[in-house]
Amino acid sequence: MPLLGSEMGNKELNVYSPGKGIVIESGVIAEIGESDELATEFVPSWISGNGSFDGINVIDAANRAIIPGFVDSHTHLLWGGDRSNEIGHRQRGMTYAQISEAGGGINKTVTETRKCTVEELVTMGKNRLSEARALGTTTIEVKSGYGLSVDSELRLLKAYGRISEESSMDIHTTWLGAHDFPKGMKRSEYMEEIITEQMPLIAEQGISRWVDVFCEPGWFDTEQTELIVVAAKGLGLTPRLHVDEFVDSGGLSLASELGSVSADHVAHSNDESREMASKSGTMQTFLPGTPYVMGSNEYPPIRKCLENKWAFSLATDFNPNCNSISIPFTGSLAAHRCGIDPISALAAVTRNPSTTLGYGDKVPVGSISVGMDADMNILKGPEVEMWCQTPGMNPISSTIIKGIL
Repeated sequence: MPLLGSEMGNKELNVYSPGKGIVIESGVIAEIGESDELATEFVPSWISGNGSFDGINVIDAANRAIIPGFVDSHTHLLWGGDRSNEIGHRQRGMTYAQISEAGGGINKTVTETRKCTVEELVTMGKNRLSEARALGTTTIEVKSGYGLSVDSELRLLKAYGRISEESSMDIHTTWLGAHDFPKGMKRSEYMEEIITEQMPLIAEQGISRWVDVFCEPGWFDTEQTELIVVAAKGLGLTPRLHVDEFVDSGGLSLASELGSVSADHVAHSNDESREMASKSGTMQTFLPGTPYVMGSNEYPPIRKCLENKWAFSLATDFNPNCNSISIPFTGSLAAHRCGIDPISALAAVTRNPSTTLGYGDKVPVGSISVGMDADMNILKGPEVEMWCQTPGMNPISSTIIKGIL
């Protein structure tokens, strides 16, 4: 039962003022109170520093800020190959679609990922999760989508299962077989495979509770997306969708109509759709790292959500094209490029995304309060705002998952 001292933050995030301590029992926050009082009650022999006192483990935050562990609700964790050369294509004026048509993009990654064994995928995933944890992530959503065939998609999901068994993080797995259409296969044929083979196997084996579709012109249109989601829901699977990244194709309104728990990217969605999403409970998830790596100065209109009180989340979109698994960097982009205040941005990478991960009425992660999982980050300084103010440097001193440092 560790005791954490000197925690501070913002009450809206269920964190408290300086001088507080946290008591953890069996990985869950059992009590929050004045540090001096808790120390007197539990570890009267403790003066300062980390260690075991009277049989109780103590972690001394040493007057540094403590914030909730980050919840990264949109990542493509497993993929093979390297697409670093695509920056040159973009700088020469090629669009995402043109790069894909020229042999790059998703299908290039699919070719390389299909060559990977389960063991190679597991090693790859564990290494990337270690980086994410070092940057403060304690809960993560991970997608398949670089297999685009029954066998390859199942291999990716099997690897995620292995990784989850060996990780202290909460890992939430999403099937994204509808990421693109594989080369050498008619679109109608792949749609049939998705609906009659891939998703039924996913549901039968219980290896993912979520389904995702890349709903964009040139990939899966709104009609195809609706067919896939309706079939998925019939199998007991829940949608979370990629929509409106490049243009407003009606993806966000469709996501709201279909009961998707989140609609991600949403860079070009119209205000009517955003209002609809807010009323329906579909979380708008912005991924500012994507326009950053695309060299765009057009960042998502996140401020509209604040001004209109529409719930929103932020996530990394870690993938071979956006090769950053750093939530602090995502927060930096939100603060420095989108004008979002650090506390609002912090809610968008902790409490808000946690509500989209299927925990039910009692969400155990994403905030610091009694009864929550003890997932926390100790920053390197006393100010909460530091969490997103060190682009290129890690603001996290220590990460605690379920009470374990």
